[in-house]
Amino acid sequence: MFTGCLSDNTLSKAEILKQKQDKEILGKVLYFDKNLSKNRTQSCATCHNPEAGFVDDRNNGVNSMASLGDNNTSIGDRSAPTASYAMFSPKFHYDIKKKKYIGGQFWDGREDDLEGQAGGPPLNPDEMGMKDKKEVSLRLQENSYYVESFKSIYGDDIWENDDLVYKAMTEVIAAFERTKEFAPFDSKYDRFLKGEYNLSALEDLGKAIFFSNNNNSCATCHVLKGEDKLGETFTNYEYHNIGTPANTRLRAKNGVSTIDGGLLNNPKVTDKKEKGKYKVPTLRNVAVTAPYMHNGVFKDLRTVVEFYDKYNNKDRKINPETNKPWEDPEVKETISLEELKSKRQSDRKIEALVAFMKILTDKKYEHLLIDSK
Repeated sequence: MFTGCLSDNTLSKAEILKQKQDKEILGKVLYFDKNLSKNRTQSCATCHNPEAGFVDDRNNGVNSMASLGDNNTSIGDRSAPTASYAMFSPKFHYDIKKKKYIGGQFWDGREDDLEGQAGGPPLNPDEMGMKDKKEVSLRLQENSYYVESFKSIYGDDIWENDDLVYKAMTEVIAAFERTKEFAPFDSKYDRFLKGEYNLSALEDLGKAIFFSNNNNSCATCHVLKGEDKLGETFTNYEYHNIGTPANTRLRAKNGVSTIDGGLLNNPKVTDKKEKGKYKVPTLRNVAVTAPYMHNGVFKDLRTVVEFYDKYNNKDRKINPETNKPWEDPEVKETISLEELKSKRQSDRKIEALVAFMKILTDKKYEHLLIDSK
């Protein structure tokens, strides 16, 4: 009998806790298992490295702008988003009141939840490259620990159905991704809220600017609960087009020539008004998860802030990374111009905003900060 998805009413509290812990432990092992890719070279942790803010920190021949597949030739067209704090994204849905799509996983929300996200890469020919669910099941059965653990959690006959095996695999990986390891809420900002850290003058200025709708547009999309609220994930999980240019350097390597439709790549979305929109990412660990934007087009966090400022500052004409004018948006017609409105920012204010975003770094990643001042 497949017991893993039975109602909690059939189990005691102790049994529910034990099952939860068993799933998390099994999920952690699976998260790091490279045998779940065709050539046994790639695991979940390859593109979402726990030592690097849960992003792909490999160079991949493209300065970490996108991931390299298990076949050692396929290069993606989007940057792997951080898996940190991903557990808080609501299921993908359309908010009638806001008239906006919200939540989901991946840059286009094409999967509702972490389970769906975990099930994508193993069967993607450009990622982990497994043929089908049966092949994944056979790989899992090579490991006696998996065989016995799946039986213990889901029942003795779990291995008789490849679809249920695959579903169970995604469920336990998602269980691990919902642990505190992915969302410790222990950054300097969190410690400040608890009275355990004093902000520097620059960080304090950055914080004031960040949360002020009168001065800046950050809070429009990157605040969910409010200023100084515990558990803030620094995203409202909406989808917007901010006019990001195509990453021509990346596409020179991966050969992609088509326009990325963003939210339109989600099969649940057909309205052309959503073209070029991407999910607002969390700013947790943003200072250690470069490069930036959905396609990794910018290398430096300060560049990102200057890019936003160009919409309101006529003097902000030059991309500091290229010393050339900002490139045109890949999709022009759906840019969220209303949400991008704010006052122009001075260089000092931009420096302050970057300083504030640095203190959103989890404690275990603070050593990765280039300049922690």
